[in-house]
Amino acid sequence: MPTSARYLLIGSVETYSGKSATVLGLSHQLQQKGLDIAYGKPLGTCLQTSTGTVVEEDVQFITDSLNLTENRVAPTLLSLDELTVHKRLKGNDKTDYQELLVQKYLQVPRGDLVLLEGPGDLSEGNLFGLSLLQVAEGLDAAVLLVSRYKSLLSVEGLLSAKQRMGDRLIGVVINEVPAEQLEAGNNILRPFLEQQGIPVLAMLPKSDLLRSVSVGELVKQLNAEVLCRSDRLDLLVESLAIGAMNVNAAVKYFRKRRNMAVVTGGDRVEIQQAALETSTQCLILTGQLPPPPFILNRAEELEIPILSVDLDTLTTVEIVDRTFGQVRVHEPVKVEYIRQLMTEHFDIDRLLSKLGLNPATALS
Repeated sequence: MPTSARYLLIGSVETYSGKSATVLGLSHQLQQKGLDIAYGKPLGTCLQTSTGTVVEEDVQFITDSLNLTENRVAPTLLSLDELTVHKRLKGNDKTDYQELLVQKYLQVPRGDLVLLEGPGDLSEGNLFGLSLLQVAEGLDAAVLLVSRYKSLLSVEGLLSAKQRMGDRLIGVVINEVPAEQLEAGNNILRPFLEQQGIPVLAMLPKSDLLRSVSVGELVKQLNAEVLCRSDRLDLLVESLAIGAMNVNAAVKYFRKRRNMAVVTGGDRVEIQQAALETSTQCLILTGQLPPPPFILNRAEELEIPILSVDLDTLTTVEIVDRTFGQVRVHEPVKVEYIRQLMTEHFDIDRLLSKLGLNPATALS
């Protein structure tokens, strides 16, 4: 049993790479191995103020998902927003966050392994002494990087990170690899990275489910009015379709998609009708024109929410698209999927050996 907890910092080369998902899947495996784990996110970004206290949404969600007790959750030291940056730049915030980090993290015993969620990218938090490398050095933490696969060019960011992190970088997770790229990823990218001293601990295939977004989240982002089935905002949307073509072309197009949100004008009744009869999770009507009663009735029957937005089609599509790119994993079905994905693809034993942790000797 280690005398003090080890620290593993999960970072990424760019934002929205899948850090929270990795933490979720990894912690589940570690708990199954009998390790006593803790979690923390030194630098917060998704804050909600409730009952006068500031709560980091991701921290709350992961704490609940892992059933962590209070003494297994390390505090978030700072929320990164316009206000805190302004204070720091004006010289009104002179806090030594490095010192605070050591005080709040190292001086409190927290089990065998503390999983820390790092900032959005390699430079975020620099202004406060809380960038990925600064936190890793302050806590003498090992670093696991999550990188979203775009093409073989993804190698550039990882090589650059290795130069900055040195031996602290104990492995990478390559995320969202499209099915047709898995072979190139495994046969070309993986061996190359291994040769450069960058262990590839997982290559995770791309998943429409994980990139999906709930209808409720779209309502929030679009500031939409829900015209019917407000009880089905939990439906998950996996793709976006625009109903701007003629109805025959639309039907063919819609039939090839699944679990989609269809954006179309409030006056395009025949497109709305076609969308309702295919794999549609919600209809988003632009131009603030109400659909005719028979469309609303059919949507009620089929349990498909219809949203009305005070935006043009282009702006609506841009917002929906952006929402897909910033998906969070707060739905139970996604948590379960992530756990399966990581169990199947992540080399947990290799990670434990790199951390010098032997789960057999760790107390559960």
